[in-house]
Amino acid sequence: MGFWALVILGIVQGVTEFLPVSSSGHLVLLSKIFGIEDSLFVSIILHVATLLSVVIVLRKELLQIVKKPFGSLGRKLIVATLPTCLIVLVLYPIVSKSFEGSALPFCFMVTAVLLLLTEFFQKKSFYYSQNYRKSINYKQALIMGIGQGLATFPGVSRSGTTICFGIFAGAKKEDVAKFSFLMSIPIIILSMALEIYKLASSGATISVNIPGLILAFFFAFVIGLISLKGMIKLTEKLNFKWFALYLIALSIIALFV
Repeated sequence: MGFWALVILGIVQGVTEFLPVSSSGHLVLLSKIFGIEDSLFVSIILHVATLLSVVIVLRKELLQIVKKPFGSLGRKLIVATLPTCLIVLVLYPIVSKSFEGSALPFCFMVTAVLLLLTEFFQKKSFYYSQNYRKSINYKQALIMGIGQGLATFPGVSRSGTTICFGIFAGAKKEDVAKFSFLMSIPIIILSMALEIYKLASSGATISVNIPGLILAFFFAFVIGLISLKGMIKLTEKLNFKWFALYLIALSIIALFV
């Protein structure tokens, strides 16, 4: 696995993780272009790097959960995580196979359509004036958790899907963005634990350029830190239409890779 290919993957992970464009889809697509095997393992390691970005940027919310694990925010996170785990367990054989990349064109297009529908839905300003809340409620957390479970396929954006599902449930865009990023923490940790268990139990070996992976991890973390801060500040102003058009173009490209 090439040194510079891994570095590029790390940079792309940092840039795309918090945008509604599916960082895992980008990693799988680039892995196919570069001829990289074990793309699922590399994807999980780089997701851990951007996970650290979430921990730093949202440290106040995390500290709140640590102090009161069964407080309001902690309970909502549990409500969101449970349906995700259930859906992933049911779909895992299909999800694991999808990292080969054959479904990328379809998955990118699914995300594009979802973003376009959400952008149209948001224009119903009369709906939001009546239904906006000050924070995520349990129903919205559950719906976002279902969205997160369905977004485990590379090409289907986790952040995009959870934010869109939260908006459909009547939550404010800025609120769902923050909660969406918090939701990623337990899922990434569980994914990493599962992958390590699989490697240990199977005795399989991973052929990875260690210096390249370390540098990729560093870039994913630093760029992810900047990207996350920008995403939280700009969430309310984002127009999903442009991301949808980008994903449509990417879907077409993926057909020929």
